[in-house]
Amino acid sequence: MSIEGSSPKSLFDKLWERHVVVEETAEAPAVLYIDLHLIHEVTSPQAFSVLEGRGVKVRRPDKTFGTLDHSTPTLPANDRGELPYATPEAKSQVERLIENCAEHGIELLNMGDPRRGIVHVIGPELGLTQPGKTIVCGDSHTSTHGAFGALAFGIGTTEVGHVLATQCVLQRKPKSMRVVFDGLLPEGVGAKDMALAMIAQIGADGGQGYAIEFAGEAVRALSMEARMTLCNMSIEAGARFGMIAPDETTFEWLHGRDYVPKGLAWNEALADWTDLRSEIGAHFDKEVHVDATKIRPMITYGVSPDAAAPVDALAPEPHSEAEKHAADYMKFNAGKPFHDVAVDRVFIGSCTNSRLSDLREAAAVMRGRKVKEGVVALIVPGSEAVKHAAEAEKLHEVFLAAGAEWREPGCSMCIAMNGDSGKPGELVVSTSNRNFIGRQGKGVRTVLASPATAAASAIEGHIADPRPYLFAKESA
Repeated sequence: MSIEGSSPKSLFDKLWERHVVVEETAEAPAVLYIDLHLIHEVTSPQAFSVLEGRGVKVRRPDKTFGTLDHSTPTLPANDRGELPYATPEAKSQVERLIENCAEHGIELLNMGDPRRGIVHVIGPELGLTQPGKTIVCGDSHTSTHGAFGALAFGIGTTEVGHVLATQCVLQRKPKSMRVVFDGLLPEGVGAKDMALAMIAQIGADGGQGYAIEFAGEAVRALSMEARMTLCNMSIEAGARFGMIAPDETTFEWLHGRDYVPKGLAWNEALADWTDLRSEIGAHFDKEVHVDATKIRPMITYGVSPDAAAPVDALAPEPHSEAEKHAADYMKFNAGKPFHDVAVDRVFIGSCTNSRLSDLREAAAVMRGRKVKEGVVALIVPGSEAVKHAAEAEKLHEVFLAAGAEWREPGCSMCIAMNGDSGKPGELVVSTSNRNFIGRQGKGVRTVLASPATAAASAIEGHIADPRPYLFAKESA
């Protein structure tokens, strides 16, 4: 609620103002205090080395939390207990984070810890992610945590070191954008489809220089897992920040989690969190409306997330040189149905779509069916907790019976740095967040899609619309 006489504030303005230590000037960015710093093995080694070289300790180890995810194998250890690291460098990254966390007193989810998983999965899962917090990580998809009404953004290696040393970060305040999804989604359409439809509408740089707040009837109807998927993809529209105001769905999801306040502290937190919403009349520098009622299951057909279209559409005619280059690389024939495109691999996982609800969605399509001969389907849960919950529901049995591989938690094929990758020329339908050239292996062609679309494509052996499978399940 705004104070009488003051201008109505947006959620973003409230979060920013709460954390400014030093105001921004023409000469220097603002100094923001950071409530939670999440670290993993890839972007932290250099930062710790800088601290060591300067004789500096981590300022707030109690507000720093580590996990192992990017370089960790998704195949189990051998008979001697040795993990099959893809490279000596990958193993070294893991070992260095273990050593650095031990030296500085930072809590780390080590290999074998039942809480370990992808950084953007375990943060919310454990209740480390909470409304009103500033959250940073050396990973661009930190915007995921904005689904809880947090100000969450990715930072570079230099900034990781800065936060470790000072618990603050330099940041210029971006402009604000509200993306409103009008109406409700049709059946068989989900958050990944919303994200791709939005990015296709505004472009891969449409959110550049903005903090995005997602709003509208379709957003409010999403589960917390789906909201995380939507905010995760904010960076693919060029924005560093993506957020959704917390509500009863948020509070119910968080209640009772390990690091969430308990008892009286919970009531106090809840009273504060309830105020974290944009006030009527709050100013946004830009407002975008997306008609949620017209969104269909989406896929990408190019080498940027904004090259997205409905799965049941035809490949478009390229116009610019960049589009022609992308079309040549992807080998999609203009005017031909996407349905005609053969699939070599399917990856269901990543910080975008590896939660229990995502696995349930994929299992609903795969149950009682077989992966097409010649197609490799990889299912990688986002955390140990997700893996165990899925196995308790026997989802892994559905995947294995279909002929898919059930792996250990990790980032896996999303960034292809742990040994999980495609082969040159292969087409991969992936539930991850980026379809850049080389992202999933040298020469690999990546098609982004929802878990349901990826699962349907694995079954049919070509890009497939999941709705017949989902509707068949509902009518069974």
